[in-house]
Amino acid sequence: MLARILKVSCRGCSISCEAVLITALLHYLSDVTGVCLIASPAASAMDSTLAFCRHRFQICGYSGTVGPVSSSPFTRVPAWIPERLPFSIRVLLESAVRNCDGFLVKPSDVENILNWKQTQTQTVEVPFRPARVILQDFTGVPAVVDFAAMRDAVKELGGDPEKINPVCPADLVIDHSIQVDFNRKSDSLQRNQELEFERNRERFQFLKWGSRAFRNMRIIPPGSGIVHQVNLEYLARVVFQQDGFFYPDSLVGTDSHTTMIDGLGVLGWGVGGIEAEAVMLGQPISMVLPEVVGYKLCGLPDKLITSTDIVLTVTKHLRQVGVVGKFVEFFGPGVARLSIADRATIANMCPEYGATAAFFPVDAVSIQYLEQTGRDPEKLVYITAYLKAVGMFRDYTDTCQDPDYTQVVELDLGAVVPCCSGPKRPQDRVPVSDMKKDFESCLGAKQGFKGFQVAAEHHAAAVPFHFGGAEYTLGHGSVVIAAITSCTNTSNPSVMLGAGLLAKKAVRCGLSVKPYIKTSLSPGSGVVTYYLKESGVMDYLSQLGFEVVGYGCMTCIGNSGPLPEPVVEAITQGDLVAAGVLSGNRNFEGRVHPNTRANYLASPPLVIAYALAGTVRIDFEREPLAVTPEGREIYLRDIWPTREEIQAVERTFVIPSMFKEVYQKIEKVNESWNSLVAPADTLYSWDPKSTYIKSPPFFDSLSMELQPPRSILNAHVLLNLGDSVTTDHISPAGNIARTSAAARYLTSRGLSPREYNSYGSRRGNDAVMARGTFANIRLFNKFLNKQAPQTVHLPSGETMDVFDAAERYQQSGFPLLILAGKEYGSGSSRDWAAKGPFLLIFSLDRLSGPIELPSKLWTVSVFPGYQGRDSRELRADPPHTCHGDTAESLGLTGRERYTILIPEKLTPRMVLQVQLDDGKTFRVRMRFDTDVELTYFHNGGILNYMIRKMSLG
Repeated sequence: MLARILKVSCRGCSISCEAVLITALLHYLSDVTGVCLIASPAASAMDSTLAFCRHRFQICGYSGTVGPVSSSPFTRVPAWIPERLPFSIRVLLESAVRNCDGFLVKPSDVENILNWKQTQTQTVEVPFRPARVILQDFTGVPAVVDFAAMRDAVKELGGDPEKINPVCPADLVIDHSIQVDFNRKSDSLQRNQELEFERNRERFQFLKWGSRAFRNMRIIPPGSGIVHQVNLEYLARVVFQQDGFFYPDSLVGTDSHTTMIDGLGVLGWGVGGIEAEAVMLGQPISMVLPEVVGYKLCGLPDKLITSTDIVLTVTKHLRQVGVVGKFVEFFGPGVARLSIADRATIANMCPEYGATAAFFPVDAVSIQYLEQTGRDPEKLVYITAYLKAVGMFRDYTDTCQDPDYTQVVELDLGAVVPCCSGPKRPQDRVPVSDMKKDFESCLGAKQGFKGFQVAAEHHAAAVPFHFGGAEYTLGHGSVVIAAITSCTNTSNPSVMLGAGLLAKKAVRCGLSVKPYIKTSLSPGSGVVTYYLKESGVMDYLSQLGFEVVGYGCMTCIGNSGPLPEPVVEAITQGDLVAAGVLSGNRNFEGRVHPNTRANYLASPPLVIAYALAGTVRIDFEREPLAVTPEGREIYLRDIWPTREEIQAVERTFVIPSMFKEVYQKIEKVNESWNSLVAPADTLYSWDPKSTYIKSPPFFDSLSMELQPPRSILNAHVLLNLGDSVTTDHISPAGNIARTSAAARYLTSRGLSPREYNSYGSRRGNDAVMARGTFANIRLFNKFLNKQAPQTVHLPSGETMDVFDAAERYQQSGFPLLILAGKEYGSGSSRDWAAKGPFLLIFSLDRLSGPIELPSKLWTVSVFPGYQGRDSRELRADPPHTCHGDTAESLGLTGRERYTILIPEKLTPRMVLQVQLDDGKTFRVRMRFDTDVELTYFHNGGILNYMIRKMSLG
């Protein structure tokens, strides 16, 4: 295709045609698009190579001279770019052209992207270099730990440690540390933040060291907001301007919900911490060129519908369509009717419907949002001009702009009804009108995603208890947590103001929330609190118990804090299926709170509604929320605000000055952060007594020589898992249970239970994290035939914690593997979902001393259609059977011994044979999809590859 696109005529020199070809293409695109291709190192090098001569060239009829970029950057759109190329693919194309250096990004990569219509189904690998990286502190701390350890390793190999430094801009927002320890009081925010600093001072000092030691890294202090909302309202550039040239904003982040920024027209998605670190060091992401599903929105939503209802409907629909590993690009007249906050809500839950990205190209509404959030007016001018010039500005009402997609699916917004999702997965949408019936059906259903297997005679169980001097009763479906939380919804003024107006009407009707229900409000930024107060609804939220408890993810990521002891005792006594209702994006088992077995995602107004009702076993259409002393029945419809009411308040109180005032001081406003003292050395001084920050073992004994891969001989199975084992089941998260292996380790280091903190806060310590891997109480292991964070040590037949079993196997010299079903490793928290099993299977030591890492981690996944991309940080992505077999169809029990012979020469997607000790054999396909992945594997991982590269100079 490039031969057809670019015709170069070289006159008077003997420079290679490929160099001329690349340079001509770069200069041409610079000239006609305003993209500064010569600003990239590759282009600069080629430009200097050709400095002594001029080349006349013709590109699709365009004649010009290779030389300076046109002084008028906005001329015309390149005619050779297919007009019907999806907008998201155009972002990949621009990046490939701008970064084409003939090595990491080759002319053939540009050709493959240009030829997307044909190559999209051919498993073609392409590189992508995002403009920036974003991190949150749970995943950011281990990233900075790895960077610090990499500096040590480079020094050990004789290199310059200062070469380990972010090449592209990196922003780290501290939002995952704060917990809901205090609620319902006016001082809850202050007390939670004080406790956050008390627990995390050491981590925060380390991060502050990182912000000084590493160039190009910015830290947004705790108490500022949630990473994705701060990204949307403040960090997003939409278009980068560097040295007078322009290119599209794009990013990857160490959180799966990085996709929220797609709602603003900035292409981004979540990757694992290891992959993000490689991007920070200048490496492109290796990705399979994705199919793009066009999702057409039409119609007008009913006046009672919220953006949450829309996104839960979209999530279920796209789950049914099947979009794993694909881009979803939204189009149609319905998009024009959605605000950026609405679009961002839909994009935020992209991981829940399984796509890689959920892209809304920039349009006039996007520019209006940038204006509303206080962006510089001069920037809005060049953002608009640049995107129009390069064909990346969208008019959703113009069908002539509709691209060609791999597949088109459609949603009529007028068909969306109020809904929730649950009780265990975000894709299990339940219309609000069916909630009572659905929950009661789940009670008796077989244990599973929609079942709790409670005997029929116990469905009406009621357990009395005392709280605050009064007696109450809990039953199945009683709400014990009601949290307005998560950037999914708190970034959207319409649903937040809707919740406030509903609270106002509820209070004026004399309604209240039972005091034992743990209510909380954790805004995604200070702007939310600002407009809630200015509009006068904050006082009513407070009266219902929804006080501001912190600025962070909080309940959405399991930082819900403790429930009142009498409530826990009642739940335990009656073995009750208690409920949590939250405006979050994840409700997997064990995530929100150990004592809430049923968890429902809902809009902020519905969170308040269920808190007022005190149970999810209510039909809002037929049953009142309450009866006044005068005998008047108050229904939800009586207090639900209209769309017109919400929009009127939003127009008046959500204004640019609020955003400017909040974000102008965001990096300076936290006095506790400002007073932290951190070292300023190039190399970090590791404290051997620390239980938070520890030098990881991954680079110990690293040499410049590569080791050949080793076969797996007579391996035992550590865990026998079924389908849908997510990163929430694998990666350590939430509070550290007092009976866990991690707790025993911390106790041995002199800590008391109140000092354990959470797994997330200790992600910088591999000794804690290895012990917390597979410690989720909702993990279903077929060896036990029940939910428990345990397994069977097969040689002895003993049941024990997963860590203890793995340690015993290693002490005996037995290799290990894991049997898993489909969707293993889907979700976020992928860095420790990779590192944790790696340490369990290959390299444990009671004191977590120095270890020797083996060549690979094997997770044998036996089922049709496995999507291994979610686990690509593992030393080898899980292989899958070649013929769609399952563990059941192959007759695998997990008690067999497994041998997998690994040849020294490997190729992408190679087929290997697995032999069992009972004589059975079957074939599996390795999930090395590209040559780049094999290169990383032979080096022991991406970071090991980078260390060797940096050490060579």
